[in-house]
Amino acid sequence: MPLDPGIAELLDFIASAGNAPMHESSPDDARKAFASLAQIATAQAGLVEVASVVDASAGDVPVRVYRPSIEGPVPTIVFLHGGGWVVGDLETHDNACRRLCRDTSSVVVSVDYRLSPEAPFPAAVIDALTAAHAIAQNLDAYGGSPVWAVAGDSAGGNLAAIVAQTIPGAGAQLLIYPAVDVFGTYASREENGTGYFLETPLMEWFAGHYVQSEVAIDDARLSPLHGVRPDLPPAIVVTAEFDPLRDEGLAYAAALTAAGVPVDSVTCAGLIHGFVDMAAFSPAADAAIAEMNRRLSALLH
Repeated sequence: MPLDPGIAELLDFIASAGNAPMHESSPDDARKAFASLAQIATAQAGLVEVASVVDASAGDVPVRVYRPSIEGPVPTIVFLHGGGWVVGDLETHDNACRRLCRDTSSVVVSVDYRLSPEAPFPAAVIDALTAAHAIAQNLDAYGGSPVWAVAGDSAGGNLAAIVAQTIPGAGAQLLIYPAVDVFGTYASREENGTGYFLETPLMEWFAGHYVQSEVAIDDARLSPLHGVRPDLPPAIVVTAEFDPLRDEGLAYAAALTAAGVPVDSVTCAGLIHGFVDMAAFSPAADAAIAEMNRRLSALLH
């Protein structure tokens, strides 16, 4: 399928802005640029309404708690934002979490884990596990239901997969174009490494900031593809057709299936990495977000 027209227009807009590529920027400048894109997307789409949004902490890790407009116990979703472990925060993924909360009628707890290069691997993993453990042990303070899940996009999908492998009891995992095999070699990285927002030099820039010491190729704390086993929670693995991470996401879904884990694998035609924040520009992205949230809601409820 060709590239979605709305996504193509967005890519043209980004290119016409004339800004330096993110991989040529400092981490601070890259964070500001990423935040600006998120602000534009939110302004275009409008803020999704939920019952309440409160900043708090879980295991001393900062979090943001979103509550839906529904009575009674509901599931809890631990959400880990994307951004290559370098950019992204509670604000850049605020509207995505609001929509996830609304669409799934669940409490969403967004985790503000430490970023690289100031806090390189495994700091993000430690924070994700610390927060998820604290939330899973105290569900009465969140959704109130015994059902909880973990979700994340890109680098957050990486961390979500690691949480699902490490902390028992999750009822589901939603992995959105996850980075699951950092040192792997895949055809999609060649096919989609130029021109589709997440480009090869940027992937290398992210990895270089995050991994600052020697790490084994098969360390599942970095590449959860190497930690797949039969007792993991049911998974929804979402990939995008024009994403360099597409094939490793498909490889993760295949590995889960081979291990006997229930898997719902969805490849979104015409879309690119990062489409979760692009609904305002692309009806196809909007529809894909609605569908993956519907699938997660069905698993949780």
